[in-house]
Amino acid sequence: MARVFFFLLLVVCQPAAAFCFDAAGAKYHIDPLLLKAIARGESSLNPSAININRDKRTGRALSKDYGLMQVNSTHIPELIRDGVITQKSDLLTRPCLNVQIGTRILASHFQVCGISWNCLGSYNAGFRKDRHETRESYANRIYAIYKRILKQEKGIVI
Repeated sequence: MARVFFFLLLVVCQPAAAFCFDAAGAKYHIDPLLLKAIARGESSLNPSAININRDKRTGRALSKDYGLMQVNSTHIPELIRDGVITQKSDLLTRPCLNVQIGTRILASHFQVCGISWNCLGSYNAGFRKDRHETRESYANRIYAIYKRILKQEKGIVI
């Protein structure tokens, strides 16, 4: 029942404390509090956060994640080509833009695989079939953060 309620909230934007999350949520029809939960889970709300993704076996750097929403470096060429950013540092120096980009990526995932927990998990773990457990774990972690934010900001317990 709680999961059904959660996904209904995805379509109905709730007011959020931060304008960046409100604007991105309104543009892409995703609850701003969910976006804030993702940012909290991804970067602890640190706009200058950088994470290096490494191959578990070799330790070789595979990609980097930037900013509040931890936008992966694989998106940078497309974002530059589309004129969304001019350089990768924009992902760190323009936090509201980072939230817009992360939300755009999440919305595109929902278009591919539908609004579901597994699809939410693809924001972090991608679409590969062998990453189902990673997607599920990520979605459960974000859901727990989301519930805490709802309780703090709205007094809602789900």
